[in-house]
Amino acid sequence: MSEIKLIAFENCQELGIKVNKHLQKLTRKKENYLIHACTSRFNNGEGKLSLSESIRNKDLYILSDIGNYNVTYDFHGTIHHMAPDEHFQDIKRVISATNGKFAKITIIMPLLYESRQHRRKERESLDCAIALQELEALGVNTIITFDCHDPNVSNAIPNLPFENIFATETILKEIFKEEGIDKNKLLAISPDMGAMERARYYAEILRCDVGLFYKRRDLSKIVKGKNPIVEHIYLGKNPEGDTAIVIDDMIASGGSMLDVAKELKQRGVHKVILVATFSLFSNGVSAFQEAFQEGLFDSLYTTNLTYVPDEIKKLKWYHEVDCSLQLAEVILEHCEKGIILDADINQEQKLMKEIIGKK
Repeated sequence: MSEIKLIAFENCQELGIKVNKHLQKLTRKKENYLIHACTSRFNNGEGKLSLSESIRNKDLYILSDIGNYNVTYDFHGTIHHMAPDEHFQDIKRVISATNGKFAKITIIMPLLYESRQHRRKERESLDCAIALQELEALGVNTIITFDCHDPNVSNAIPNLPFENIFATETILKEIFKEEGIDKNKLLAISPDMGAMERARYYAEILRCDVGLFYKRRDLSKIVKGKNPIVEHIYLGKNPEGDTAIVIDDMIASGGSMLDVAKELKQRGVHKVILVATFSLFSNGVSAFQEAFQEGLFDSLYTTNLTYVPDEIKKLKWYHEVDCSLQLAEVILEHCEKGIILDADINQEQKLMKEIIGKK
């Protein structure tokens, strides 16, 4: 196995430190895998980056949370919060600073940059595909991400390994650890058509039924760039008395997820558990707090793979799932074998036995 070095940007320092500790335990070595990358900004917004040590002939892993809006710098005398575009630019700066001396270079973006702009309609930009092609042109060997909004975007880089990891096992272990759930009264729910494969995957692991909500939209209107939702139409078995696990890749404003939770409660669901790999809370959490107080949902489980403010983490309904061990295992497996077997049948069988047992 080649020597591993990890760069964790300021936008994911806490996660990087945890991954480093897990790497030390897993490899039974006390060496520090982290390399410090010093990023600085001129007050006109231009940036530069330098590395603290040589990475010659090493396997370099670059970890970046492009969704962290809490990283700031002075911009013409005002406090400026960094946006995904700037975080992505810093990833390219690291590659430039290496001078091509690495053995292999792997980019880890748990939240894939521009993942929601993965396809083009008429005269739209195709940002995610362009970004992936940029990384390929800069000499990147592998890209690792978690629960990609649409994994088909990897078609933009057919010759570059694109590893899409799922936090399913880690999340489910936490749910069954914290929640009192009747294994025989479970229902996996997809909040829309796009999340159906994800919900079906959960259902196959849990050996339960799956339900779907179809968003009927008013195509004659556009509100804030979208056709407004008129009705959520439910397709599936009667959920009365069941525990419903509503699954999606990310929560932005969260309006759709809360609408689904309300619909489920009206149908007599015993408990509603919301699950999202990434919780962005782009409109804040006041709507979630109100919905929780009204009894529309019971808890939300999400990962620590992207930034969430500390005040949100303290809320009663919020449960953060630590994926640092899983990420460390992914790095070691990737370095040793060059492949990732996160979602193969052996993992599913192991998960069923460890978490839910045989029904």
